[in-house]
Amino acid sequence: MLPLVALVGRPNVGKSTLFNALTRTRDALVHDQPGVTRDRNYGVCRPEGQRPFAVVDTGGIAGEEEGLAGATARQARAAAEEADLVLFVVDGREGPSALDDDILQWLRKAARPTVLVINKTDGIDVRAAMAEFARYGFSDVTAISSAHRVGIDDLLDDIQERLPEEGSAIVPDNDPDRIRVAFIGRPNVGKSTLVNRLLGEERMIASEVPGTTRDSVSIDMERDGRLYRLIDTAGLRRKSKVEEAVEKFSIVKTLAAIEECQVAVVMLDAGEGVTDQDASVLGYALDAGRALVVAVNKWDGQTEYQRQQTENLLVRKLAFVEWAETVRISAKHGSGLRELFNAIHRAHRSATTELGTSEVTKAMEIAYETNPPPVVRGHVAKMRFAHPGGTNPPTFIIHGTRLRTLSESYKRYLENFFRKRFKLVGTPVRFVFKEGTNPYEGKKNVLTERQVAKKRRMIRHVKRGK
Repeated sequence: MLPLVALVGRPNVGKSTLFNALTRTRDALVHDQPGVTRDRNYGVCRPEGQRPFAVVDTGGIAGEEEGLAGATARQARAAAEEADLVLFVVDGREGPSALDDDILQWLRKAARPTVLVINKTDGIDVRAAMAEFARYGFSDVTAISSAHRVGIDDLLDDIQERLPEEGSAIVPDNDPDRIRVAFIGRPNVGKSTLVNRLLGEERMIASEVPGTTRDSVSIDMERDGRLYRLIDTAGLRRKSKVEEAVEKFSIVKTLAAIEECQVAVVMLDAGEGVTDQDASVLGYALDAGRALVVAVNKWDGQTEYQRQQTENLLVRKLAFVEWAETVRISAKHGSGLRELFNAIHRAHRSATTELGTSEVTKAMEIAYETNPPPVVRGHVAKMRFAHPGGTNPPTFIIHGTRLRTLSESYKRYLENFFRKRFKLVGTPVRFVFKEGTNPYEGKKNVLTERQVAKKRRMIRHVKRGK
């Protein structure tokens, strides 16, 4: 277990920028707009020649207890209470504020070891900035500029002096057995609520306000002896409705989370059915080649007639991903979660299964003999052998001749045949067709003088015979 350091302060003092500087990543979403960060985001700082420690970025405490601001403040306080050391980040350009005073008063009541960090000191009188905060009574004050990495080394030295030998932070690992699951979908379909239900705590801010989640947050979890990494993402809206720069960054983070995951759980709202934007979200996962599970949320709030209408709509609208399993759940009440995890396991197993060249070639031969490709311009495509080309998604490479003449319907037949033979569910399947090159292509046979003379004699002989 590593010691845990929490970054706490009012909005827009540079906590996320400092988080990225300490972890040497760009995991935290950074923008000049106050209140961008809302959920807790964990990372690891590994300074050279010093002990590593965990860092948690929090949303700004704005002094409100209601709505999203209140939920953000509760997340920040929870992070501070579980931390071994708190970095109280303030703005050196603006100086102390009444909100800083309130946060400091709360930190003293919480009795957590605290270091005062004056950020944004580049281009200003550092001594004057430190003098302004002298009334807070901190014996050691560190002035930094997280955006320019000025003073970070001094801050790391201060942190190392105050860290305990052993902490309580669970460090994210890269265990290959850990299943990476991303929850994606439109805004307000219940992604954060589902993650909280799975974790058994209010880990993510869940609200009826669309767009509550702005950053992609990863949380490690163990369930029934298996390891998971859950990735809660921001909702994806139509491009025409995305105007704020923060939301554009959120979309980029969501697309990156889709690329990093192994199984994408696409969440739908049972009350709204399958919208065009839902189909677009599914398209993002398909482009990334990720295994899919469709989770229809808020199923408990539907009447029997509404459920039947939704079922008919699912069959019609999701025909292009008919291989993906559809699960009916209620994130709020926890119904259908066992079926959801069973579908995730089947999709993950299918996406990561490793096959041998012999069994893939055998499947291709059986498919070819059972239903040969049609004749095109007097010729038939020949498939000679096949071998696996990768996993997640399963990829099969088929070698042969005239493979460019294969129709789309025959390629779908091959896909369905391979799915049935290898029991591939919940994952896209890709085929790569490679034709052998003609070794004599582009080469011209040059005749000798004797051959040319013989050819001329034969032509004259043929003409006389006519």
